[in-house]
Amino acid sequence: MKRLTLVRHGKSSWKDPGRGDFDRPLNKRGKHDAPLTGKRLAARESRPELLLSSPARRARQTAKLICWELELLEERLILVDGIYEAGSETLLDVVRSLDDCWKHALLVGHNPGITELGNLLANCGIEHLPTCGGLCLNFAAEAWTDVAPGTGHLVFYDYPKKHLL
Repeated sequence: MKRLTLVRHGKSSWKDPGRGDFDRPLNKRGKHDAPLTGKRLAARESRPELLLSSPARRARQTAKLICWELELLEERLILVDGIYEAGSETLLDVVRSLDDCWKHALLVGHNPGITELGNLLANCGIEHLPTCGGLCLNFAAEAWTDVAPGTGHLVFYDYPKKHLL
């Protein structure tokens, strides 16, 4: 079995209008929510063994804060250029390229691609994954190359404000 957790990066800052999209950092809420997401993931029964992230600054910061909470060695955090601005098909290619030694991978990315990937793989019906929101999918697959549209089963869907409602 393979497990994939998808997380959208934390809330980013728009304070500096001259800063390009790729270089926008997390804002105060993003810096609060990313560790919270990591703590919630750490409390679950299965922890990711590998974390893939977009190299965009806000995604990198989110990934590092989650890694810290998961007590995941930074060597297990891999920045993948193809995740930034990727659609669901490109993200699926990233997932399918994983080495089969990994049973549970976490991917930190951007909307709309990250939401679209969750819906493509498991028909989740999620309209818009909130910042620092995550969803976890199981696949009855021995190899990552077997992960395909409609083959995932939703394990959980969580986001920082969910518990405030």
